Amino acid sequence: MQFEYLSQNKAYGGTQFVCSHASTSTGTDMTLSVYIPPHEDGARLPVLWYLSGLTCTHENVTEKGEYRAACAEHGIVFVAPDTSPRGPDVPDAEDEYDFGKGAGMYVDATEAPWSQHYRMRGYIEEELPGLIESEFPVDLSRQSITGHSMGGHGALTIGLRNADRFRSISAFSPICTASRVPWGEKSFSRYLGEDRDTWARYDAVALIENGARHDHILVDQGTADQFLDDQLKPGLLSMACARAGMQPEIRMQEGYDHSYYFISTFMAEHIAWHAERLRST
Repeated sequence: MQFEYLSQNKAYGGTQFVCSHASTSTGTDMTLSVYIPPHEDGARLPVLWYLSGLTCTHENVTEKGEYRAACAEHGIVFVAPDTSPRGPDVPDAEDEYDFGKGAGMYVDATEAPWSQHYRMRGYIEEELPGLIESEFPVDLSRQSITGHSMGGHGALTIGLRNADRFRSISAFSPICTASRVPWGEKSFSRYLGEDRDTWARYDAVALIENGARHDHILVDQGTADQFLDDQLKPGLLSMACARAGMQPEIRMQEGYDHSYYFISTFMAEHIAWHAERLRST
């Protein structure tokens, strides 16, 4: 058994797990949330990965995301990992909410002292899927990915880099061009060094400009989001997609902000949208 099970609760006929394991990618214990919907014995189910935003852990979406009813209806496993490595030996910037623990940016850091533990790209892309497959009834030929804010950045970049793996990508209030906004510039310069070509591997707009493509992208963005103009910039994503001949669905939702009130409002729609694509053969 790879996981230590910290809690297990019945919900909507399925089971909500919180578990932890020793990660080879980060060199730390990692905690995550996994919802398994009701299903027939022996069934293997599609999986939707959810990546959380700055300052968050697996707990935020587990407690506030309101995804379980929709996942139970559509028969989708929902996996929500942490945003960064944790533990007393992990370097941090305690006075900076947007860097260090809680702000892993879904990169594999190359610069000391961050490079030893801040390897969230490898954790999400390489290590965790196999562990989930070994412990839970998932079908890794049917995967989709979503996320919020920094996690929306993670979903877009990981999805675009692995378009053959993820059938669909969605995001709530994503950082669309991380190498060109303050959150990303701060993190990338310290995690990755000053080579902006390296930064481009973790920037959704830059990936599209450099040839990455995906046919199924959905983005919801609130018009009252306090970070819209300075940090998120969905207009640049829309323009990059148009130049590339891509047709994402980018919806500006009037009056919604950056919070889980916004995410929970549209979560069921996102899950239903992914379900359509995960059902196809």
